[in-house]
Amino acid sequence: MKVKDIAVAAGVNPDTVRFYTRENLLKPARNPDNNYQQFDADDLRRLRFARKARQLGFSLPEIRQILDQADGHHSPCPMVRDVFQQRLAEVERDIRELQQLRERMTAAMSAWQAMPDGTPDGHTICRLIEHWEDPVPAWGQNHRVEEQ
Repeated sequence: MKVKDIAVAAGVNPDTVRFYTRENLLKPARNPDNNYQQFDADDLRRLRFARKARQLGFSLPEIRQILDQADGHHSPCPMVRDVFQQRLAEVERDIRELQQLRERMTAAMSAWQAMPDGTPDGHTICRLIEHWEDPVPAWGQNHRVEEQ
């Protein structure tokens, strides 16, 4: 198979095939007649594996390590479970952090709706950011003083 053929068979674009070839995850032979890379069924299996592993969040070095273990006739499954368990914990932490960020952003947007725009005056840059967590908005204090 040529680059285009293996790419179609694996459901990836040709640049992905070239990338994994450069990274030595695929080891195509050279056609002696035209020097084109010739991929075989093993390359296709490895390419499909790499695509699925990437979809599950495995890094390129991790995929290389999995393939190396398999090439050495050692089961990579224990390592896959360990790496995946660690990665899942990281993703869950990231989700919690993103949810907290979303809550802060929602609170800020809500507070900012009532705040007037300000012009930098040498003391402030953007009061929306500088005062969004203040217990009583600084603009509200000044505004109330002016109203009295």
